[in-house]
Amino acid sequence: MNSEQSEERHGEWGGTPVGRRVFLGTLGLGALGVVAAPTLQRGMEGFLGTVAGKDPTGLTGLLPNGGGFRYYSVAASVPDRTAADYRLTIDGLVDRPRTYTLPDLRALPQTRLVKDVQCVTGWRVPGTPFEGVRLADLLDTAGVRAAAKAIRFTCFDGTYTESLTLDQARRPDVLVALRMQDKDIGHDHGGPVRLYVAPMYFYKSAKWLSGITVTDHVQPGYWEHLGYDVDAWVGKSNGRTDAPTS
Repeated sequence: MNSEQSEERHGEWGGTPVGRRVFLGTLGLGALGVVAAPTLQRGMEGFLGTVAGKDPTGLTGLLPNGGGFRYYSVAASVPDRTAADYRLTIDGLVDRPRTYTLPDLRALPQTRLVKDVQCVTGWRVPGTPFEGVRLADLLDTAGVRAAAKAIRFTCFDGTYTESLTLDQARRPDVLVALRMQDKDIGHDHGGPVRLYVAPMYFYKSAKWLSGITVTDHVQPGYWEHLGYDVDAWVGKSNGRTDAPTS
């Protein structure tokens, strides 16, 4: 769902998780927007961007907006971060812990990927460009220790977490992303920096990324604790195992 979160679940629902039956009951609202005229669609974009940030349920994210993404958040509010105050910390089982500023990340070699974004609930945004630093490069710079097995991601919304195994994190299609759709990632889409895990459902692509901690075991993330699959490969996972209905 992290549209962003239109993305998937990270953004995903609001402060209190919304049950599956509530979600299904709201799908009709999104369907209404699909037939809206382009002018109405454009007028809704700014409205949704404002309202979604104040909606603790995330249900405004079910309404469509230009670009195919929906906005969700598991926190009632998320602070803004700019080039002046954004920080990304890499720590845990590494020899060289480091804190990056946004200019630091922008100065590193950038990789551009154009892949489909697939939400576990079914919507998809095809051919979406992402640009950023390969997570593998940041891990190599940090000097991952032999005992390391996994990565835990934390976010400056204060709530969301995610995880990958070390092998998954080292894939060339996993980015610490700074740009999406050929522009800097905005706040609603998880900016200024978010994770992008191209081959997995979008809830793995944590928004508002602030911490990368190397660990000796996988620590399931926010939605995995509610029953969603830890390994969320698109087409090989239903994204959900035994999630509660409320």
